[in-house]
Amino acid sequence: MTTLTTGGSIPRSATDHAASATQTAAIAARLERLPLTSYQRGLFAIIATAWFFDSMDLGALTFVLGPIRQSFGLSTSEAGLLSSMSFLGMFLGAASAGLLADRFGRTRVFQVSMIFWGLGSILCGLSPTVQMLAAARVLLGFGMGMEFPVAQSMVSEIIPAGQRGRYIALLEGFWPLGFIASGLLCLAVLSVADWRWVFILQGIPAIFVLIVRRYVPESPRWLASHGDAEQAERVMSEIEQKVSERLGGAALPTPAPLKVEARTTTQGLATLFSPGYRRRTVMLWCLWFFALLGFYGLTTWLGALLQAKGFPVTKSVFYTILISLAGIPGFLAAALTIEALGRKATLIATLLGAAIACYFYGGATDQAQLITAGLCMQFCTFGMWSALYAYTPELYPTHVRATGTGFASAIGRIGSLIGPSLIGFILPAAGQSGVFALGAGAFILAALVVLALGEETRGRTLESISH
Repeated sequence: MTTLTTGGSIPRSATDHAASATQTAAIAARLERLPLTSYQRGLFAIIATAWFFDSMDLGALTFVLGPIRQSFGLSTSEAGLLSSMSFLGMFLGAASAGLLADRFGRTRVFQVSMIFWGLGSILCGLSPTVQMLAAARVLLGFGMGMEFPVAQSMVSEIIPAGQRGRYIALLEGFWPLGFIASGLLCLAVLSVADWRWVFILQGIPAIFVLIVRRYVPESPRWLASHGDAEQAERVMSEIEQKVSERLGGAALPTPAPLKVEARTTTQGLATLFSPGYRRRTVMLWCLWFFALLGFYGLTTWLGALLQAKGFPVTKSVFYTILISLAGIPGFLAAALTIEALGRKATLIATLLGAAIACYFYGGATDQAQLITAGLCMQFCTFGMWSALYAYTPELYPTHVRATGTGFASAIGRIGSLIGPSLIGFILPAAGQSGVFALGAGAFILAALVVLALGEETRGRTLESISH
């Protein structure tokens, strides 16, 4: 089993080193042997609810980009640049959050991220100029970029190996639910008020941070890897007590025999490019970049592209919501296949499926073809998201899990940043068929990267994957 540490916490003696290694292995063994009960599901529900609110803010621009363009008189290229501002913030947030979460803990950074995105959303609604709106979108994106990789790490470290992939896939499923809820909110608000109230209303749920602060404990895996044996033991004992209570006071299974392995010598970013992880890092960075370039390039413009086909604002919002409903069976199907068929197969299948659907969506000549191709596209892309989020945190050890996940997400945000802006320039020259050809090509490249460099992690503990 892997023994982990964080920068600044390396034991100064061989005795301390061995004690820390044994503690980390023991905590991991105790977590893995716990039956999955309503206690772990409750922690998951809290994290997923925060993810849901965050996703509502992220999806709002898809529905209000058209009205914002009209409000400020923006050209297609200017609207594309505005769309990219939140992804610039997400790049900065994801890159910093991983390092901070591995240094200061998962729950602290998770709570701070919620404050950032809530404040950013309210400021979006209060912005009098497009420049201030762009700055608020950066702040909003910073908070969202912080939350996503930390939430992945938190769920992956509390759910046992046999269910881990399924639950992270379900966590990602709260993104299409949030996206659809955002669309419904926009549909209701835009019929009686302007787009500003959408952002103001979506910033209010940031007070959910108080629930996270009260009920979600720090990851005992992280505490052990950080060298805080006393706190790790206290949190682990509380988790065991609550699991036992959910089982009616029944005795818990005996942990598996400890397998203590040598501590990795590299720390922080250096670990991501050490011999054991270099291939994984290259694969994940390419996968995230191309997948997010294709997804956000298309999704951000989906409502505006429908308006360009002649649909009025409210009807384009309705069709975007309708198409997005396919994301619900999409992530549920992925939650099943990543445990049945594996992460790698699910990722490749959903990426290629999304590419094919993009091709037909771009060439749709009537409303029926448009809706059918759009449903297939969203089914595959949201399934892709579930597999992507389940796969990424599994490929790194605890002391750099949030860092590795955060930087992969940050590289993806570069793709997110480029995608909407690029489409803003491509659309006038190549039309909608050119836009969707770009998306299909990006998904195909992502699938090829996984096929060539990916490895399967299904059913393995986090510690065994780390070696």
